[in-house]
Amino acid sequence: MPFSNFHGNAETVSQIRQMLGRDRFPHAVIVAGPRGAGKFTLSQMIAKAMNCLESPQSDGLPDFCGRCVNCTRIAQADDLDARVAEAIEAREGLREADKRETRLLIQTHPDVLVIPPDPPQNMIKVDQVRRVTASIYFRPAEARRRVFTFTDSAFMKEAANALLKVLEEPPEFATLFLLTENPGELLPTIRSRAGIFRLGALPTLEIERLLAERRPQTRPAERALIARLAEGATGRALGFDLPAYLASRADALILLRTSVQEPDLSTLFRMTDTYRAGAEGQEKTDNLIRAAASLLEDLLLLKSSAAALLRNIDLEKELTTLANAVTFEWIEGAARGLRGVESGMRRNLLRSLALDSFAAQLGSS
Repeated sequence: MPFSNFHGNAETVSQIRQMLGRDRFPHAVIVAGPRGAGKFTLSQMIAKAMNCLESPQSDGLPDFCGRCVNCTRIAQADDLDARVAEAIEAREGLREADKRETRLLIQTHPDVLVIPPDPPQNMIKVDQVRRVTASIYFRPAEARRRVFTFTDSAFMKEAANALLKVLEEPPEFATLFLLTENPGELLPTIRSRAGIFRLGALPTLEIERLLAERRPQTRPAERALIARLAEGATGRALGFDLPAYLASRADALILLRTSVQEPDLSTLFRMTDTYRAGAEGQEKTDNLIRAAASLLEDLLLLKSSAAALLRNIDLEKELTTLANAVTFEWIEGAARGLRGVESGMRRNLLRSLALDSFAAQLGSS
């Protein structure tokens, strides 16, 4: 899978390859872009290009073979969700004392380490950063460069401070990637010590064409909806689970309808009661929050007379009715409430009660 297989953002990819060719790549890089834009895919490609044993070129710029031992071992982490699920399952099998002390780290190559957010808080923790600081100053064992990829910018305060110490004096043979949807979440002192690459959204029609090519089983109406919901992110579009999203969206609509139109809370309680504890409940709640956020953004667009930008295009009639029943202040309060629910999940609050409280607060506003 050479660089030519990366969809979109051709200028950014070309700039990166030129820097690799001149051996002028920064020691710390922020890769910013929407969820599913390909931030992790691109960082993995760069890690392979840095350490490929064949060091091929295409279009006169550095590339990677995808066949050598370094490329194939780094590629074992390409399916990040699967590797994270395996790491979580392995940790669950440990003794309770060992479980508390074990942090999520993905390492399929001795010189390439991937650091995902650690559940249940889903934040980068100080022990994960300490693992980086403990190994980053050792020279690579089998590669030309050590590569460390933080897949999220949600750092605990102590972890961010620990990372800052590394960025102040990074070794010449190591590169750190910081992947983020919003660079503003990172400390200004971290941003000032790192280069930044931004991945922009692809046009909706281009996403639809890609879906027609890669997911031909989807109907045209489904492709159009997925392309809107993916927000120009190719990875998100190709992996979009439409049935799961529609199920989460149906629950999100119950929350919003209850707050605006339906005083009967029995439907709400039956729905929120299905949001249980555990990893499955965490994922279900995360999906609900994302679906609700998407609906709120559409309500804001409709209130602003920008229906052409609507994402949930199959619900335009219902959302228009809902938009006419709420104010801008209500939408702002709902967005704050969603952030509160998300924050509560990190503190392990009971999910069903958090969702009930969210709907009740909206209904009284």
